[in-house]
Amino acid sequence: ICTGEKWNRGMRTRLGCLSHKSDSYNDFTAILPDKPNRALKRLSTEETTRWADSFDSLLSHKYGVAAFRAFLKTEFSEENLEFWLACEEFKKTRSTTKLASKAHRIFEEFIDVQAPREVNIDFQTREVTRNNVQEPSLSCFDQAQGKVHSLMEKDSYPRFLRSKIYTDLLTQTQRRLS
Repeated sequence: ICTGEKWNRGMRTRLGCLSHKSDSYNDFTAILPDKPNRALKRLSTEETTRWADSFDSLLSHKYGVAAFRAFLKTEFSEENLEFWLACEEFKKTRSTTKLASKAHRIFEEFIDVQAPREVNIDFQTREVTRNNVQEPSLSCFDQAQGKVHSLMEKDSYPRFLRSKIYTDLLTQTQRRLS
């Protein structure tokens, strides 16, 4: 259950996203975590360029994830990344008592039919995951996570690399060197 403050902040983010039709970001304070100006100063052109080498390289860098998330929000498809990140966090769970509740929460939020942030996976994968969650293990989302990863890598990632968000960020890091 969300508190009023969290709900309001989330709604402002969603409404802000709607008001920005362009995928351009000249002000990176909206997408970079922590202290955006310091983050932008720390972000090197080399790191930003490395994100284009592979999708996993992008996902392994917190600013890469932040920029990719901002891009996905412009396409109204950030649930794929949020699910992937939730699975990564889930795999770090060490408490068997927390494992079941976390698994059910992820399933209800992302996998179940008509879930609030339902990811696009096939029926078979959904059913395998449903069965896996009945007796959760650290790998119960592996198949669904793999499908979502593959979908993002083949579909969203190439568009991200061509997006104004990525090219503006790359330009911004290059400009600092001049």
